[in-house]
Amino acid sequence: MEDILIVSNYYPPEKGAAANRIEQLALKLYENNYTVSVVCPLPNYPKGQVFPTYKKRFFVKENFQNVTVSRLWIYPSISKNIFKRILSILSFAVGLFFYLLFAKTPKKVIVQSPPLLLSFISVFVLSLKGKKIILNVSDLWPLAAIELDALKAGSFSHKVSLFFERYIYKRATLILGQSNEIITHIHEIFPQKPCYLYRNFPDHHLNNFEIKTSENPKIQLFYAGLLGVAQGVLEVCEKMKLESLNFEFHIFGDGAEKTQIETYIKNHPEKNIVFHGMLERNDLIEKLATADIALVPLKTRIYGSVPSKIFEYSALGIPILYFGGGEGETIVENNNLGWVAKVEDFNSLNAILKSISDDGKNAVQLRKENVYKQSSEHFNLDVQIRNLIQKNVF
Repeated sequence: MEDILIVSNYYPPEKGAAANRIEQLALKLYENNYTVSVVCPLPNYPKGQVFPTYKKRFFVKENFQNVTVSRLWIYPSISKNIFKRILSILSFAVGLFFYLLFAKTPKKVIVQSPPLLLSFISVFVLSLKGKKIILNVSDLWPLAAIELDALKAGSFSHKVSLFFERYIYKRATLILGQSNEIITHIHEIFPQKPCYLYRNFPDHHLNNFEIKTSENPKIQLFYAGLLGVAQGVLEVCEKMKLESLNFEFHIFGDGAEKTQIETYIKNHPEKNIVFHGMLERNDLIEKLATADIALVPLKTRIYGSVPSKIFEYSALGIPILYFGGGEGETIVENNNLGWVAKVEDFNSLNAILKSISDDGKNAVQLRKENVYKQSSEHFNLDVQIRNLIQKNVF
């Protein structure tokens, strides 16, 4: 078996798309006869607190589902205080630098980017050691930071980030881009750099899967994931007009807007919105088995970003109501996975919701069967991994 290391800022038991994405990659490589190891921080996401099992520990090495995971100390923080956030990033960055410099590492290493500083440190050390560096780019930073108003164009931080970005692209042996826009962006900077499309296809391990529908006569619309500013779920609650429609809106997740969302729901019972909080991944999948439509929103159209939820939910036969623009819009439309509302256009969103409500729940059920068929045929993680292995990517 061939050894391969994955460097990531997120990994289970943490929740969220980033941790799930890296875990799926690690497990699929293991299934294809690789000996897989991961280096990551002590689990702390999304609350910014080290999980109870790992508290007061500086370094943990464990076997996690046949993957050797080395967890390094971090000063976790989700504070809005910029100095605390920088300290949090640097605490893991320093440990990662010395780990990669002195620990025995395999010839092949997958480096997740962003975060940009961590990928820069990883690529810097690994290039000195002559490793094959497989850079896995899931979002374009600093471009995305500019679009989210998290970074000011032309600032010192922006210039440093641009240097980091170009450095990791240049030094990487090859690059996995999780959207066509990412690959286009990289080729604009380094036209000859080997790049491969690697979508965030899920593997739910569903045996004898059967598309179900709830007995509730109302159409079950849901959002599951991070409740942050970028997703804009609070604004969706405020501006989505469900009062006179045959809909219930269910919210699963945690994040910065959680308290505001709970308060809004409490004060507006007429909106038919239910908040469930954060669930374990398997519990969430079971809960969503009878759901009708998944809402996938992005407050701002972010170039290069394709929400993995599109693939997660379509694999469960759940149609997508996409509200985020960009390449995700094209994927939903071209594969007939659901409906597309123009990003930040709530008139468009409400018009689609009314149309779905008027068509009724039986029409949604027929759509679910088509979505499941499309996903099974076109979004297969096993086929994708095998194709990349045949191309000597890993």
